[in-house]
Amino acid sequence: MMAAGTAAAYGASVTLLEKNEKLGKKLFITGKGRCNVTNNTDVQGLISHTISNPRFMQSAFHALNSQDLMAFFENLDLSLKTEQGWRVFPVSDKAGHVTDALAAYMQKFGVKVKLNCTVHDVKTTSSKIFEIKTDKGLLKADAAIIATGGLSYPSTGSTGDGYRFAQNLGHSIKPTYPSLVPLTVAESWVSTLEGLSLKNVKCTAQGILSNEVGEMLFTQTGVTGPLILRASAYLSDKLPSAIKIDLKPGLSPEQLDARVLRDFSESPNKSFANALDGLLPKRLIETIVQLSTIPPEKKVNAITKKERQHLTTLLKNLTLTAIKTNGYKEAVITKGGVHVKEINPSTLMSKKTPGLFFAGEVIDVDALTGGYNLQVAFSTGYLAGKCAGGTQND
Repeated sequence: MMAAGTAAAYGASVTLLEKNEKLGKKLFITGKGRCNVTNNTDVQGLISHTISNPRFMQSAFHALNSQDLMAFFENLDLSLKTEQGWRVFPVSDKAGHVTDALAAYMQKFGVKVKLNCTVHDVKTTSSKIFEIKTDKGLLKADAAIIATGGLSYPSTGSTGDGYRFAQNLGHSIKPTYPSLVPLTVAESWVSTLEGLSLKNVKCTAQGILSNEVGEMLFTQTGVTGPLILRASAYLSDKLPSAIKIDLKPGLSPEQLDARVLRDFSESPNKSFANALDGLLPKRLIETIVQLSTIPPEKKVNAITKKERQHLTTLLKNLTLTAIKTNGYKEAVITKGGVHVKEINPSTLMSKKTPGLFFAGEVIDVDALTGGYNLQVAFSTGYLAGKCAGGTQND
């Protein structure tokens, strides 16, 4: 929608082909239906939160940064607010209002929208005209923008069509993986903790420590929650992989040991299994006791320094083995896509096929949670639309 509206704003006659029965079906579910449109940060902040090919995004982020995007929506009478983590949402908390604003933008510049229109193939003729085969007939165009999304949430229409179109037009596709996705782990004990939420913990994955204190949730087969989704961005293509959870990030190992020692000294005759109430959520205690290998009935005044330090290490490095993701049905975004080396970052036009442009998740670019992926979509949509529209008459 951003690409189509912008191309039209720059003088092109534009038709948007939408396979769904309505616009913005995927937008509707973002941010739990509230639509986290962007993050209120600068270009460097956007780049630092982009995981795959951040340098490729320089031109697009400079063409439309977060402040530009917020002004864009405000000019379309969509009031915005900034919440915790600098996440930006509509004041109304309704994703549908974002879609309405984008629809109004397209309407203002005369974009023709064809709903329930499935594209089957995209070809170029010897005269460099695009022939777009749909279930409603053949369309011809001087330029085409592929903005079909990836493979995540296939129920919204993201079924990988854009990768196929790009390949048919000479492009290579980097392998795709679900990202920002819950993880299945090898440890069977997680099932006993299903539904337990841990707040104010930290996570290390692939040797990368997240400096953010966050929340995670145990499921029947693994883990999820904001902290885990962020971790999955780094390791969804590197599984199996270890995840280390720091249950007490506010304390150094020495401080935590002193805290444990103090708790134990206050009730020296308590059994180990009953001495952790002040340190951990009740549902987690039995699991930690088992993993510590300290006998649960052992009196805390009999626990050795070595055993206590082992407990401290466990609390600072609770290790899980992620063996697979929960798949595209639960993934917020897709990692991988059209190879960025085959796209001009300054225009988002194909280096293989003149007049062909790319925008959004179909490109091999992905970012962390917090509004960054939608900013990628809007920035690339804007730049592709501007460059396609500025050079085309139709």
